Amino acid sequence: MSVKTVSLLAGMSLLCANAAIAAESVPADYFDLTHWYLQVPEDLNNDHRADTIHPNELGKYSHPEYFYLDELNRLVFSSPNKAATSKTSTNTRSEMRYLLNGSNEAANPSYDRNFSLAAHPEAAKFAAIGGRMEATLHVDHAPTRAGYPDKPTAYSVVIGQIHAAKMDQKTGGFGYGNEPLKIYYKKWPNHETGSVLWVYERNLETNNPNRIDIDYPVWGNHWDDATDPGDKGLALGEEFSYVVNVHEDTMYLTFTSPKHGDVNFSINLADNRDAHGNVDKFDHPQGYAGDPLYFKAGVYNQCSTKDDPSWRYPACPGTGDWLTDRSKGDYAEATFSRLVVTEPTKPGQ
Repeated sequence: MSVKTVSLLAGMSLLCANAAIAAESVPADYFDLTHWYLQVPEDLNNDHRADTIHPNELGKYSHPEYFYLDELNRLVFSSPNKAATSKTSTNTRSEMRYLLNGSNEAANPSYDRNFSLAAHPEAAKFAAIGGRMEATLHVDHAPTRAGYPDKPTAYSVVIGQIHAAKMDQKTGGFGYGNEPLKIYYKKWPNHETGSVLWVYERNLETNNPNRIDIDYPVWGNHWDDATDPGDKGLALGEEFSYVVNVHEDTMYLTFTSPKHGDVNFSINLADNRDAHGNVDKFDHPQGYAGDPLYFKAGVYNQCSTKDDPSWRYPACPGTGDWLTDRSKGDYAEATFSRLVVTEPTKPGQ
Protein backbone atom coordinates (compact mmCIF):
# COMPACT_ATOMS: atom_id res chain seq x y z
CA MET A 1 0.00 0.00 0.00
CA SER A 2 1.43 3.38 -0.98
CA VAL A 3 2.12 6.25 1.41
CA LYS A 4 -0.50 8.27 -0.49
CA THR A 5 -3.14 5.58 0.04
CA VAL A 6 -2.33 5.29 3.74
CA SER A 7 -2.60 9.07 4.12
CA LEU A 8 -5.93 9.08 2.29
CA LEU A 9 -7.34 6.32 4.50
CA ALA A 10 -6.12 8.09 7.62
CA GLY A 11 -7.76 11.29 6.45
CA MET A 12 -11.03 9.48 5.78
CA SER A 13 -10.90 7.89 9.25
CA LEU A 14 -10.40 11.30 10.82
CA LEU A 15 -13.31 12.74 8.85
CA CYS A 16 -15.53 9.84 9.93
CA ALA A 17 -14.51 10.29 13.55
CA ASN A 18 -15.24 14.02 13.41
CA ALA A 19 -18.59 13.36 11.73
CA ALA A 20 -19.50 10.87 14.47
CA ILE A 21 -18.64 13.40 17.16
CA ALA A 22 -20.62 16.10 15.36
CA ALA A 23 -23.58 13.74 15.06
CA GLU A 24 -23.71 12.96 18.78
CA SER A 25 -27.00 14.07 20.24
CA VAL A 26 -27.31 16.49 23.12
CA PRO A 27 -30.26 16.77 25.52
CA ALA A 28 -31.70 19.79 23.71
CA ASP A 29 -32.20 17.61 20.62
CA TYR A 30 -34.94 15.71 22.47
CA PHE A 31 -36.09 18.13 25.20
CA ASP A 32 -37.24 21.72 24.87
CA LEU A 33 -34.59 23.50 26.93
CA THR A 34 -35.09 26.98 25.48
CA HIS A 35 -36.38 28.35 28.81
CA TRP A 36 -34.07 26.46 31.16
CA TYR A 37 -30.69 27.15 32.60
CA LEU A 38 -28.57 24.45 34.20
CA GLN A 39 -26.29 24.25 37.20
CA VAL A 40 -23.73 21.42 37.24
CA PRO A 41 -21.52 20.30 40.16
CA GLU A 42 -18.17 21.56 38.89
CA ASP A 43 -16.24 24.82 38.88
CA LEU A 44 -14.28 25.11 35.64
CA ASN A 45 -13.86 28.90 35.89
CA ASN A 46 -12.57 28.73 39.49
CA ASP A 47 -15.02 31.28 40.89
CA HIS A 48 -15.77 29.03 43.91
CA ARG A 49 -19.32 28.21 42.90
CA ALA A 50 -20.98 25.70 40.61
CA ASP A 51 -20.97 26.44 36.89
CA THR A 52 -24.17 27.51 35.16
CA ILE A 53 -25.13 26.99 31.53
CA HIS A 54 -27.63 29.55 30.25
CA PRO A 55 -30.45 28.95 27.74
CA ASN A 56 -28.48 30.32 24.79
CA GLU A 57 -25.73 27.78 25.54
CA LEU A 58 -27.81 24.81 26.61
CA GLY A 59 -28.95 24.00 23.07
CA LYS A 60 -25.52 22.54 22.30
CA TYR A 61 -24.48 21.39 25.77
CA SER A 62 -23.93 17.94 27.21
CA HIS A 63 -21.77 16.71 30.07
CA PRO A 64 -20.50 13.11 30.06
CA GLU A 65 -20.93 12.69 33.82
CA TYR A 66 -23.64 15.06 35.01
CA PHE A 67 -26.01 15.90 32.10
CA TYR A 68 -26.38 13.66 29.07
CA LEU A 69 -28.64 11.41 27.01
CA ASP A 70 -28.72 7.67 27.59
CA GLU A 71 -29.03 5.08 24.84
CA LEU A 72 -32.81 5.67 24.68
CA ASN A 73 -32.37 9.45 24.42
CA ARG A 74 -33.60 10.03 27.96
CA LEU A 75 -32.05 12.85 29.98
CA VAL A 76 -29.73 11.77 32.81
CA PHE A 77 -28.84 14.07 35.72
CA SER A 78 -26.10 13.03 38.19
CA SER A 79 -24.55 14.77 41.19
CA PRO A 80 -21.98 13.54 43.76
CA ASN A 81 -22.30 14.28 47.47
CA LYS A 82 -19.26 16.54 47.41
CA ALA A 83 -18.58 18.99 44.59
CA ALA A 84 -18.97 22.63 43.65
CA THR A 85 -22.34 24.12 44.54
CA SER A 86 -24.04 27.50 44.88
CA LYS A 87 -22.73 30.04 47.39
CA THR A 88 -25.79 29.67 49.64
CA SER A 89 -25.96 25.86 49.74
CA THR A 90 -23.98 22.80 50.81
CA ASN A 91 -26.03 20.49 48.57
CA THR A 92 -24.71 19.70 45.10
CA ARG A 93 -26.96 19.53 42.09
CA SER A 94 -27.28 18.86 38.40
CA GLU A 95 -30.51 20.77 38.13
CA MET A 96 -32.30 23.19 35.82
CA ARG A 97 -34.25 26.35 36.61
CA TYR A 98 -37.08 27.52 34.38
CA LEU A 99 -36.92 31.13 33.12
CA LEU A 100 -40.24 32.35 31.74
CA ASN A 101 -38.51 34.95 29.56
CA GLY A 102 -36.15 32.30 28.18
CA SER A 103 -33.06 34.39 28.85
CA ASN A 104 -30.55 35.19 31.54
CA GLU A 105 -31.00 38.83 30.52
CA ALA A 106 -33.95 40.63 32.10
CA ALA A 107 -34.85 44.26 32.74
CA ASN A 108 -36.83 43.26 35.83
CA PRO A 109 -35.62 39.75 36.77
CA SER A 110 -38.19 39.11 39.50
CA TYR A 111 -41.10 39.92 37.18
CA ASP A 112 -39.74 38.83 33.79
CA ARG A 113 -38.39 35.40 34.74
CA ASN A 114 -40.83 34.21 37.38
CA PHE A 115 -44.50 33.54 38.04
CA SER A 116 -46.59 34.60 41.00
CA LEU A 117 -49.76 33.53 42.73
CA ALA A 118 -52.96 35.39 41.89
CA ALA A 119 -52.90 36.83 45.42
CA HIS A 120 -49.62 38.65 44.85
CA PRO A 121 -50.26 42.41 45.11
CA GLU A 122 -48.33 42.94 41.85
CA ALA A 123 -49.40 39.78 40.04
CA ALA A 124 -50.08 41.65 36.79
CA LYS A 125 -46.38 42.57 36.48
CA PHE A 126 -45.17 38.96 36.38
CA ALA A 127 -44.54 36.91 33.28
CA ALA A 128 -47.30 34.52 34.39
CA ILE A 129 -49.72 33.78 37.18
CA GLY A 130 -49.12 30.15 38.09
CA GLY A 131 -47.74 27.45 35.85
CA ARG A 132 -47.67 23.72 35.19
CA MET A 133 -44.69 21.34 35.19
CA GLU A 134 -44.96 17.68 34.14
CA ALA A 135 -42.24 15.05 34.37
CA THR A 136 -41.79 11.33 33.87
CA LEU A 137 -38.67 9.78 35.32
CA HIS A 138 -37.04 7.11 37.41
CA VAL A 139 -34.37 7.47 40.07
CA ASP A 140 -31.29 5.41 39.27
CA HIS A 141 -29.36 5.93 42.48
CA ALA A 142 -29.70 7.56 45.90
CA PRO A 143 -26.69 8.16 48.18
CA THR A 144 -25.96 5.05 50.24
CA ARG A 145 -23.90 6.44 53.13
CA ALA A 146 -24.55 9.10 55.76
CA GLY A 147 -22.80 10.19 58.95
CA TYR A 148 -26.22 10.75 60.55
CA PRO A 149 -28.51 8.16 58.95
CA ASP A 150 -31.48 9.18 61.11
CA LYS A 151 -31.63 12.72 59.74
CA PRO A 152 -34.50 13.00 57.25
CA THR A 153 -32.40 14.21 54.32
CA ALA A 154 -30.03 11.21 54.40
CA TYR A 155 -30.21 8.82 51.43
CA SER A 156 -32.42 11.23 49.48
CA VAL A 157 -32.61 13.28 46.29
CA VAL A 158 -34.99 16.02 45.14
CA ILE A 159 -36.21 15.63 41.55
CA GLY A 160 -38.60 18.60 41.24
CA GLN A 161 -39.19 21.92 42.99
CA ILE A 162 -41.00 25.20 43.20
CA HIS A 163 -38.61 27.77 44.60
CA ALA A 164 -39.21 31.32 45.80
CA ALA A 165 -36.78 34.02 44.69
CA LYS A 166 -34.47 35.31 47.39
CA MET A 167 -34.75 39.09 47.67
CA ASP A 168 -32.17 41.54 49.02
CA GLN A 169 -34.76 43.56 50.90
CA LYS A 170 -37.09 41.36 52.92
CA THR A 171 -40.43 42.91 53.81
CA GLY A 172 -43.61 41.43 55.19
CA GLY A 173 -42.05 38.00 55.68
CA PHE A 174 -41.41 37.39 51.96
CA GLY A 175 -38.22 37.08 49.95
CA TYR A 176 -36.47 34.41 52.02
CA GLY A 177 -35.89 32.11 49.06
CA ASN A 178 -37.76 29.16 50.57
CA GLU A 179 -39.42 26.25 48.80
CA PRO A 180 -43.17 25.60 48.83
CA LEU A 181 -42.46 22.31 47.05
CA LYS A 182 -39.65 19.76 46.94
CA ILE A 183 -40.37 16.31 45.48
CA TYR A 184 -38.19 13.66 47.12
CA TYR A 185 -37.11 10.12 46.49
CA LYS A 186 -35.53 8.48 49.54
CA LYS A 187 -34.20 4.95 49.78
CA TRP A 188 -32.41 3.46 52.76
CA PRO A 189 -29.46 1.34 51.53
CA ASN A 190 -30.76 -1.87 53.13
CA HIS A 191 -34.25 -1.56 51.60
CA GLU A 192 -35.44 -2.97 48.29
CA THR A 193 -37.68 0.04 47.62
CA GLY A 194 -37.71 3.72 48.44
CA SER A 195 -40.34 6.33 49.24
CA VAL A 196 -41.63 9.16 47.08
CA LEU A 197 -42.79 12.17 49.08
CA TRP A 198 -43.12 15.92 48.84
CA VAL A 199 -42.37 18.62 51.38
CA TYR A 200 -43.60 22.13 52.05
CA GLU A 201 -41.23 24.58 53.73
CA ARG A 202 -42.73 27.15 56.07
CA ASN A 203 -42.05 30.57 54.60
CA LEU A 204 -40.01 32.04 57.43
CA GLU A 205 -36.61 33.69 57.79
CA THR A 206 -33.55 31.44 57.83
CA ASN A 207 -32.83 31.68 61.55
CA ASN A 208 -36.42 31.09 62.66
CA PRO A 209 -36.53 27.73 64.51
CA ASN A 210 -40.03 27.10 63.09
CA ARG A 211 -38.68 27.15 59.53
CA ILE A 212 -38.99 23.43 58.87
CA ASP A 213 -40.06 21.18 56.01
CA ILE A 214 -43.36 19.34 56.41
CA ASP A 215 -43.42 16.07 54.49
CA TYR A 216 -46.33 14.30 52.80
CA PRO A 217 -45.73 10.67 51.69
CA VAL A 218 -46.94 9.69 48.22
CA TRP A 219 -45.75 6.08 48.08
CA GLY A 220 -43.92 4.61 51.04
CA ASN A 221 -43.14 6.34 54.32
CA HIS A 222 -42.46 9.68 55.95
CA TRP A 223 -38.86 10.73 55.44
CA ASP A 224 -37.90 10.09 59.08
CA ASP A 225 -39.35 6.56 59.12
CA ALA A 226 -36.67 3.87 58.83
CA THR A 227 -39.25 1.12 58.22
CA ASP A 228 -38.84 -0.74 54.94
CA PRO A 229 -41.65 0.53 52.65
CA GLY A 230 -41.77 -2.83 50.85
CA ASP A 231 -44.55 -3.07 48.27
CA LYS A 232 -45.77 0.43 49.18
CA GLY A 233 -42.60 1.99 47.79
CA LEU A 234 -40.86 2.29 44.44
CA ALA A 235 -37.63 0.56 43.48
CA LEU A 236 -34.69 2.27 41.84
CA GLY A 237 -35.32 2.33 38.10
CA GLU A 238 -39.10 2.18 38.55
CA GLU A 239 -40.78 4.88 36.49
CA PHE A 240 -43.30 7.39 37.82
CA SER A 241 -44.69 10.79 36.85
CA TYR A 242 -45.62 14.00 38.58
CA VAL A 243 -47.72 17.00 37.57
CA VAL A 244 -47.35 20.29 39.47
CA ASN A 245 -50.18 22.61 38.50
CA VAL A 246 -50.30 26.02 40.20
CA HIS A 247 -53.64 27.57 39.31
CA GLU A 248 -54.39 30.99 40.81
CA ASP A 249 -53.37 30.44 44.46
CA THR A 250 -53.56 26.65 44.73
CA MET A 251 -50.92 24.05 43.98
CA TYR A 252 -52.41 20.80 42.66
CA LEU A 253 -50.14 17.76 42.67
CA THR A 254 -50.74 14.49 40.83
CA PHE A 255 -48.34 11.57 41.16
CA THR A 256 -48.75 8.55 38.88
CA SER A 257 -47.13 5.12 39.05
CA PRO A 258 -47.97 2.13 36.84
CA LYS A 259 -47.91 -0.01 39.99
CA HIS A 260 -49.73 2.31 42.40
CA GLY A 261 -51.96 4.48 40.21
CA ASP A 262 -52.67 8.15 40.97
CA VAL A 263 -52.26 10.09 44.21
CA ASN A 264 -53.50 13.69 44.42
CA PHE A 265 -52.86 16.59 46.77
CA SER A 266 -53.77 20.27 46.86
CA ILE A 267 -52.65 23.16 49.04
CA ASN A 268 -53.41 26.88 48.96
CA LEU A 269 -50.04 28.62 48.80
CA ALA A 270 -51.45 32.02 49.75
CA ASP A 271 -52.43 31.20 53.33
CA ASN A 272 -51.16 29.11 56.25
CA ARG A 273 -53.34 26.04 55.87
CA ASP A 274 -51.53 22.78 55.28
CA ALA A 275 -52.39 20.15 52.67
CA HIS A 276 -54.91 18.63 55.10
CA GLY A 277 -56.73 21.95 55.43
CA ASN A 278 -55.53 22.63 58.97
CA VAL A 279 -54.23 26.05 60.03
CA ASP A 280 -50.49 26.02 60.71
CA LYS A 281 -50.00 28.77 63.30
CA PHE A 282 -46.23 28.74 62.77
CA ASP A 283 -46.29 29.39 59.02
CA HIS A 284 -46.50 32.82 57.44
CA PRO A 285 -50.22 33.76 57.41
CA GLN A 286 -50.02 34.61 53.69
CA GLY A 287 -47.87 31.64 52.75
CA TYR A 288 -46.01 32.46 49.53
CA ALA A 289 -48.46 35.09 48.25
CA GLY A 290 -45.75 37.77 48.17
CA ASP A 291 -43.00 35.78 46.44
CA PRO A 292 -41.74 35.44 42.87
CA LEU A 293 -41.74 31.69 42.11
CA TYR A 294 -40.06 29.38 39.62
CA PHE A 295 -39.83 25.68 38.71
CA LYS A 296 -36.74 23.50 39.04
CA ALA A 297 -36.13 19.93 37.88
CA GLY A 298 -33.25 17.47 37.75
CA VAL A 299 -31.15 16.09 40.59
CA TYR A 300 -30.72 18.11 43.78
CA ASN A 301 -28.63 15.84 46.02
CA GLN A 302 -29.83 16.09 49.63
CA CYS A 303 -26.87 14.18 51.10
CA SER A 304 -24.93 17.24 52.23
CA THR A 305 -21.41 16.56 53.48
CA LYS A 306 -21.76 19.31 56.09
CA ASP A 307 -21.47 18.09 59.67
CA ASP A 308 -23.83 20.24 61.70
CA PRO A 309 -26.46 19.66 64.44
CA SER A 310 -29.27 20.84 62.15
CA TRP A 311 -31.64 18.21 60.76
CA ARG A 312 -30.72 19.46 57.29
CA TYR A 313 -27.13 18.16 57.34
CA PRO A 314 -26.59 14.36 57.43
CA ALA A 315 -22.77 14.59 57.03
CA CYS A 316 -22.62 12.28 54.03
CA PRO A 317 -19.16 11.18 52.88
CA GLY A 318 -17.53 12.38 49.68
CA THR A 319 -14.03 12.97 48.35
CA GLY A 320 -14.77 15.44 45.57
CA ASP A 321 -13.44 13.00 42.97
CA TRP A 322 -16.32 11.84 40.74
CA LEU A 323 -15.03 8.36 39.90
CA THR A 324 -14.16 7.61 43.52
CA ASP A 325 -17.45 8.88 44.88
CA ARG A 326 -19.46 7.08 42.24
CA SER A 327 -17.72 3.80 43.02
CA LYS A 328 -18.58 4.21 46.72
CA GLY A 329 -22.24 5.08 46.09
CA ASP A 330 -21.86 8.69 47.22
CA TYR A 331 -23.99 10.29 44.51
CA ALA A 332 -27.54 10.76 43.22
CA GLU A 333 -28.86 10.11 39.73
CA ALA A 334 -32.19 10.27 37.91
CA THR A 335 -33.31 9.78 34.31
CA PHE A 336 -36.12 11.82 32.75
CA SER A 337 -38.07 10.67 29.71
CA ARG A 338 -40.38 13.73 29.78
CA LEU A 339 -40.13 17.25 31.15
CA VAL A 340 -42.58 19.94 30.03
CA VAL A 341 -43.61 23.35 31.41
CA THR A 342 -46.83 24.98 30.20
CA GLU A 343 -49.51 27.40 31.35
CA PRO A 344 -51.59 26.28 34.34
CA THR A 345 -54.86 24.49 33.79
CA LYS A 346 -58.09 24.88 35.71
CA PRO A 347 -58.71 21.79 37.86
CA GLY A 348 -61.04 19.35 36.13
CA GLN A 349 -59.97 20.33 32.63
